[in-house]
Amino acid sequence: MTTKELKERSVNYRKKILKYIKIANAGHTGGSLSCTDILNVLYNKVLNVSPGNFSSPHRDRYIQSKGHCVEALFVVLADKGFFPEEDLNTLCKYRSHYIGHPTKKVKGVEQNTGALGHGLPIAAGVALAGKMDKRAYRVYTLMGDGELPEGSNWEAALSAAHYKLDNLCVIIDKNSLQITAPTADVMNTDPVDKKWEAFGWAVKEVNGNDVEELLAAFSSLPFEKGKPSVIIAHTTKGKGVSYMENQLKWHHGVPSNEEYELAQQELDELLLTL
Repeated sequence: MTTKELKERSVNYRKKILKYIKIANAGHTGGSLSCTDILNVLYNKVLNVSPGNFSSPHRDRYIQSKGHCVEALFVVLADKGFFPEEDLNTLCKYRSHYIGHPTKKVKGVEQNTGALGHGLPIAAGVALAGKMDKRAYRVYTLMGDGELPEGSNWEAALSAAHYKLDNLCVIIDKNSLQITAPTADVMNTDPVDKKWEAFGWAVKEVNGNDVEELLAAFSSLPFEKGKPSVIIAHTTKGKGVSYMENQLKWHHGVPSNEEYELAQQELDELLLTL
C-alpha cells in the first residue's frame, strides 16, 4: 500500500467512523478521529495480525487502552476482514457485541478495555510473556493523554523498563483534550517525554496525523535495544472535520443531519486533494 493509498484510507475510515456513530446515535467522535491515522498505519503496514493468524501465538498484539474510542478500532477491524462491516449497523444496539468499548466478543479484539490506565499493564504483561516464551511478536498499546495521570500506568512503565521489554511499544494519542477540559488543566503531565525517559523508556515524538512520520517511527522499533519504546503522537482531536477540530464538545457527540452532511462533504473534498 502506497503512502497516497494510506492517506486515502485514513479519510475513508473517518467517513465510516462518522457514519456508524450517526447510525448508533452515540460515540466518542473527537478521539476516534484523532487516532485514525495511528490505527491505519498499524493495521495496514506494521502489525503481523490478521483474521487468519489471530489464534497464532506468534501474532503481534494490539491493545487499545483508550477503549472509549472504539469506533475507530471497529471500522479498521471490519476493513481488515475480522467481521462483516454491516455488523457495525448494530453498534450500541440492544444485545449487540459492538458496544461502546472493546470486548473480546468482537473478533480481532485482544482485550476488554475501557477502564483507563489498564491497557499498558496488560500490554507489559503480554510483552514479558513473549520474552519468557522466546516469541518474536511485538506488543503495541494506544493510550490517550488524558489517562496518563492513572498511577497504574507508571507502575507498568517501571516494570517494562526493569524487564527490558524492547518488544513493547506505547503510542500516546496526545490530542491535549479530555472529557471536561484541556488535559493540562485537568492534570498536567508535561513534559511527557522527560517523564518517560526518566522511567527508562526510549522516546520519539511525531505528528500523529501524518502517516509518513508514523511509518518512519514504527519502522525504527525498538528505538533502543533493551528499552521499551514510546511514541508521543501529537494529534488533533476531531481531525478532518473543521467544526470538530480542537473542540471540547466533540469528545463525544453525534452530529445533526446538517453537521453530518457537512463533515462528509469536507472529507470528500479532502480526498480530491490527495
